[in-house]
Amino acid sequence: MTRKLKAAIIGSGNIGTDLMIKILRHGRHVEMGAMVGIDPTSDGLARAARMGVATTHEGVQGLTRLPVFDDIDLVFDATSAGAHVNNDAFLRGLRPSIRMIDLTPAAIGPYCIPVVNGAAHLDAPNVNMVTCGGQATIPMVAAVSRVAPVHYAEIVASISSKSAGPGTRANIDEFTETTSRAIEQVGGARRGKAIIVLNPAEPPLIMRDTVYCLSEPADQDAIAASVERMAADVQRYVPGYRLKQAVQFEAIPADAPLNIPGLGRLAGLKTTVFLEVEGAAHYLPAYAGNLDIMTSAGLNTAESMAAAMLAESAAA
Repeated sequence: MTRKLKAAIIGSGNIGTDLMIKILRHGRHVEMGAMVGIDPTSDGLARAARMGVATTHEGVQGLTRLPVFDDIDLVFDATSAGAHVNNDAFLRGLRPSIRMIDLTPAAIGPYCIPVVNGAAHLDAPNVNMVTCGGQATIPMVAAVSRVAPVHYAEIVASISSKSAGPGTRANIDEFTETTSRAIEQVGGARRGKAIIVLNPAEPPLIMRDTVYCLSEPADQDAIAASVERMAADVQRYVPGYRLKQAVQFEAIPADAPLNIPGLGRLAGLKTTVFLEVEGAAHYLPAYAGNLDIMTSAGLNTAESMAAAMLAESAAA
């Protein structure tokens, strides 16, 4: 039997509960150690208890009092940006070796998009999973960037308001700021902008994302092929991730340039990518693709970290 590392999840809301179910069903190198919340009546804590997972409703302090704490190697934080700063400092003071996978927009550690730069951060003590919109769209910006320099990238993430929990709603500003910075630092754009839309439509609509890139002129077939390869790579851990239609292109001539804030008037090639993310319905229904891509990216990153840690331990 393959050895596994134990993980704790801080945050018993939508993200934490969906992630717990994924670990219990699909964890290869990672297994559940504890579910941590602050609301003793939360559905996430109740589900964890029914599934035989150790629980506490006393927050991160309560985690340290659980017998399993000494065996925890990985901690997922699915709370809020502000809470994560405190949680990381508290746990790091007790167990400096703990690996934190941050599913909030706090961004203490490096931004991590598994298919773009995940392998570069396997030994990082804290990695930030950006945002659901970032996980869906930054791979597409990176796909364009590996063919042609991208001057500007703008993403619009539209999610059902029913899939946005209290943590997401409390972090709208952090969502846009963190995603914008990650578009630049991970996606490779000189300037990035992010917009999130909470759609109140009934019945709830599936997550949809639009990516606009203004790049240097380049071979359109090469960009389309790069985008399609990247989409296939994301699908390996998010099966419901897909291109909604063919990649669209528009040549922006020098005599009619676009006025980009902070960059001025630029010509080049405009690439537009339309995405759809269908959730696996492990916790919320399939319209909550934003939930699924975030937890899937977090688990994928933790699995890679755990595999590296176990290999290093075996070689020692």
